Amino acid sequence: MPRTTTGQDTPAARPGHCALERRLRLLEDREALRSLLHRGWWALDRRDWGTWIGCWAEDAVLEFGPWEEVRGRDAIRARVEEAESAYPSMQHHLLNLDFDVDAEHGRATGTGYMWFVAVTAPGLDTAPYAMGGPYDWEFRRDDGAADGGQNNGGWRLTRQRLGVWWTTGEDRQNSFG
Repeated sequence: MPRTTTGQDTPAARPGHCALERRLRLLEDREALRSLLHRGWWALDRRDWGTWIGCWAEDAVLEFGPWEEVRGRDAIRARVEEAESAYPSMQHHLLNLDFDVDAEHGRATGTGYMWFVAVTAPGLDTAPYAMGGPYDWEFRRDDGAADGGQNNGGWRLTRQRLGVWWTTGEDRQNSFG
């Protein structure tokens, strides 16, 4: 086994070290992507628009079933903020998340399901508005992002496709139609 000048073996010289390093990086990247989405959508529920939109790349694209395609981080924020402003409170649930990472090219894709619940009239005996459907994400690593390390391993959303498979309750403001 190769040794350093002090006679010690080095981690890089151990068999399987590179494979272990790749596997660890893959696990870290998957967890970073999961954390990115959880942090962003938790912020969305609190109407912390700066934290939420910080999860998106400048050139991101949002595709949401009933809407036309929205391009660019500023346009995405404006469109979503406008749609969700009609509701006193919201919960965005992310379910069955799965990610494929291409570490060599700094790209990743992900899938999951959305279960969105919006309170339409707090304190009244009305059902909340809810919808659900599949998410399809694309991500890019941006290690040079100047956000104090808040973008989880350099990952940012570049594209989100969100389909609506079901709804219940009434979207009284027609925010999502």
